[in-house]
Amino acid sequence: MAPPNHRRPGFSRRAQYALFSGYVVAVVGVIAALLLIIAAHVDPRGFRAVQGVASDAGSPFMSAGRSIARMFGATDDAIAYYLTAVSTNDELKAELDRARTRLVQARVIEAQNRELRSLLKLQDQRTDVIANSRLIGSTLADARRIAVIAVGADAGVRSGFPVRAANGLIGRVLNTGAFSARVLLLTDASSVVPIRVLRDGSPGFVTGNGDGTLDVRGLSAGARTFRRGDILTTSGAGGLYPPHIPVALVISSRGDEGTAVPIANPAAVDYVAVLGLYRPDKPADEVPPAKVPAAP
Repeated sequence: MAPPNHRRPGFSRRAQYALFSGYVVAVVGVIAALLLIIAAHVDPRGFRAVQGVASDAGSPFMSAGRSIARMFGATDDAIAYYLTAVSTNDELKAELDRARTRLVQARVIEAQNRELRSLLKLQDQRTDVIANSRLIGSTLADARRIAVIAVGADAGVRSGFPVRAANGLIGRVLNTGAFSARVLLLTDASSVVPIRVLRDGSPGFVTGNGDGTLDVRGLSAGARTFRRGDILTTSGAGGLYPPHIPVALVISSRGDEGTAVPIANPAAVDYVAVLGLYRPDKPADEVPPAKVPAAP
């Protein structure tokens, strides 16, 4: 005979109390729900008050849950940023390098255009420009200061022709080939250029020292001809160099002597103009008056 099927959960009183408590909670929950439904239909205002109390009671828990969710979300973002930081940094560095390259190229083009515009303006204003050329480079050969330009005899360039940049005198042509020429720079020890002080027109001359500087001497012995900061230009005396070309800037003075540096630095110049030989006109007061025929 089969043993009777007992529906009791067991002989443990703790289990029985737990089961009974569950039933009680379920019944209370059902009753509370029914009461809330009835209150919602009978007294909507009171039901809204109950909803407010419930919302206030549950808001701390909702805030805590949202904070936890945000924390996990921020953690995920931080992990993602960390994993992609290396590649992003490499891309930014590459973009920065490209931007720097473009900036340098733009500045180089701007400087070249500025020099070309200056040379074109110079050629428009003067009629003695023989040729425009790129300055290939400057060299130091046998203790001489020499530069090389990319035009020669085929372009009409001859020995002795002055060479200038947009901002000042460079030197004169020493000798020529068919397609290039060597230029004796101002700073060479054998270079002598007649000058005048732009401030007051005092005459003088500059000679190269062979070390990148110029020795300045005035024609009036004992006079304080030069001052620091004076700008020296060609005077046109004796021919060869046309007047009013900037030559040098005085950096120190000793009465009628001084030291200057060229205004046009060959190391920083890309384009130059080769000028024809300057021949000063005979002054009007030296021209003999025209003969007037005698009255018949």
